[in-house]
Amino acid sequence: MARTISRTFVAAALIALMAVGSILLWLGIPVGWIYLASKLVSSSQPTMGPYILVLVGIPVSMVIVGKLLSKLNRIYGEVTGTTPTVRVQLPWQKSMRGERGSGHPRTILDVVMVFSVSLALLCFAVWFFVFAGSSLPS
Repeated sequence: MARTISRTFVAAALIALMAVGSILLWLGIPVGWIYLASKLVSSSQPTMGPYILVLVGIPVSMVIVGKLLSKLNRIYGEVTGTTPTVRVQLPWQKSMRGERGSGHPRTILDVVMVFSVSLALLCFAVWFFVFAGSSLPS
């Protein structure tokens, strides 16, 4: 019984870490790199350096966090005993009359990522329609 409770707690903690990591992936990393680049620039006419820093820093950071999220998902699968076995059948190897089922089972990371992308899009929409004023001259 105690082992089940500890597994449940660890599984919930892993889901929380995946949720924080996925929100960091879509919101924290871009905002953080843009903030860092803005602090490194002292004039209103920056050179190409801060732009390159942002263009390189954001994708590299996203790949690193994505790898960490994938590792957390694997650990979650091992803790809960739901490690998926992925069967991917390429489209040209299927019969046209074959079943239409997906060869990729859903994992908790899939659900967390869809939720975090939806949250990021909602935050962008609120910023765009509520806070970002018109750029047209008045």
